Amino acid sequence: MPALFVLLWSTGFIGAKLGLPYAEPFTFLLVRFTTLAVILVLASLILRAPWPKNRAEVFHLMVSGLLVHGVYLGAVFYSISIGLSTGITALIVGMQPLLTALVARSYLGEQISPKQWTGLILGFCGIVLVVTRKIAFNSLEGVGVVSAAIALVGITLGVLYQKRHCSGMDLRSGSAIQFIPCVGLMAILASQFESMEITWTGQFFFALVWLVMVLSLGAITLLYILIHRGAATQVASLFYLFPPVVAVLGYFLFGEELGWVAIIGMSVAVLGVALVTNDGEKQPQYSR
Repeated sequence: MPALFVLLWSTGFIGAKLGLPYAEPFTFLLVRFTTLAVILVLASLILRAPWPKNRAEVFHLMVSGLLVHGVYLGAVFYSISIGLSTGITALIVGMQPLLTALVARSYLGEQISPKQWTGLILGFCGIVLVVTRKIAFNSLEGVGVVSAAIALVGITLGVLYQKRHCSGMDLRSGSAIQFIPCVGLMAILASQFESMEITWTGQFFFALVWLVMVLSLGAITLLYILIHRGAATQVASLFYLFPPVVAVLGYFLFGEELGWVAIIGMSVAVLGVALVTNDGEKQPQYSR
């Protein structure tokens, strides 16, 4: 399951690369989130999925959804759309496992062993090596860096909040509720800052379908299952594997360069994740 999650999530960067030339970021996400909300609400009704029992549960689901989907994806898409290099974006967001480990100690009571700290540091060093050739400082934009940092905070807090308050949610009705406030957020941002025009090409339609079906319905479901079953720090460490997998996909799909430094970085990142996830210490479990 972790391997499938990493593979599916990594294709999101490919989908964004294919779709963003035909729609502005918030407009793209508005269409994506609206489609998902409709599909999940209908599926929940048809399959008679259980809905939250009180307003507190609904509130927690909405907060988690806004952080994981609205803030994280919105900020990443915006950073890429205004020209921030994918290398810098990946490097900033790649600090997520380290930030998660730091916050999880106080927020979730997770104990991070020296072995796991070593793995977290090795993993970060690995992604630095993977993306080093993609870092273009001449295209560095202050707004883009700030946006990527917002994405980092969003996904970190989102994973922790999901673990603490929403890990027992029904994946059908709970996900539907999570996407609904994201639709509202993207509608506001798109209407205020974008033209909301979309060029409906075959490539854009393919990217939209892929991101809806494979990423949001497939990878996000796997993420929530992993969060429910494991410690937040262990799940977050899997994010170190995204830049290596994206680099390999870029090599085969777009002919992007894949040098020895990147290959060494991949090996270091994999070693780091192995140290974190195979520590074997029992972590506290939380329900909603």
